[in-house]
Amino acid sequence: MKIIQATVQDAPVIHDIMIQAFLKYQNENPPSSALDETVQTLSEGLQNGEQAIICYVEDQPAGMVRFRMEENSMYFFRLSVIPERHGQGIAKKILNYLEDLAKQQNKHELLCKVRIDVPENIHLYQSIGYYIYEETIVKRADGASVPDVVMRKLLR
Repeated sequence: MKIIQATVQDAPVIHDIMIQAFLKYQNENPPSSALDETVQTLSEGLQNGEQAIICYVEDQPAGMVRFRMEENSMYFFRLSVIPERHGQGIAKKILNYLEDLAKQQNKHELLCKVRIDVPENIHLYQSIGYYIYEETIVKRADGASVPDVVMRKLLR
């Protein structure tokens, strides 16, 4: 398993992993907004302060996460593992890598948002030290409202 810092040129790979991972949410009400993102929107994000890492298994892209540094924290989003690689510890490896990176950048916490209607993701984060910090309602551009929780992990 190898984790690399992504560049703008990796946007197609990041997009492919994300779409594969988020397709399972296409029938949710509302569907995940990740499915509306394009290679172009990803490229623009990477050109404007967003960062990403990609996890390779046997030289094939298997997972990724996007993130941005904030004043005292790292906020990550769209953690994605391709379906055929679920259950292999890839998400936890990616999160451990992010935690190390955040510490190197002197950040004091990691934050993410998780849809309330996806309890398996909430449990994943709780299993490695995250806790529910806040409940929110995300108002999307299409008018839909999505109940989320903000999850937080304090770094030592």
